[in-house]
Amino acid sequence: MSTDPSTYEFNHTMYRVRDPAKSVDFYTRLLGMSLIFKSDFEEAKFSLYFFAYGVPQSILSASEEERKKYAFSRPGVLELTHNWGTETEEKFEGYHTGNKDPRGYGHIGVIVDNVEAACKRLEENGVNFIKKPNDGRMKNIAFVTDPDGYWVEILPKGF
Repeated sequence: MSTDPSTYEFNHTMYRVRDPAKSVDFYTRLLGMSLIFKSDFEEAKFSLYFFAYGVPQSILSASEEERKKYAFSRPGVLELTHNWGTETEEKFEGYHTGNKDPRGYGHIGVIVDNVEAACKRLEENGVNFIKKPNDGRMKNIAFVTDPDGYWVEILPKGF
């Protein structure tokens, strides 16, 4: 049996999230992604949420099995994992985002049609900024955080 690495594609990255309602709202309403499907694992007490850009309406209205197959056959998917109960834990300290010591993982990048307008919209919706488009040495890019503190780079298409 053989395999051809030239046919491999990057499919998804996964974040653990505390409150899925806040995260789903952030990635759908604020960043414009589509929720492809959600899977609950009752015995293990966790849920998975899969998001992407450019999802055809025919997929969004398809059966769960078809949406799942679609999610695992395309590049650029974001998976959010919610461990049940974290949203109500009083002493929950959050997940390590990679942007505090020890540093590791950094961010995902989202390309937009207009960085200034996108950032204005995000700011009007109370999104936390790490860097605004005109701050620092690199102009015309921004960094925001999602509800769990993961960084999202906002940059122009073709940057």
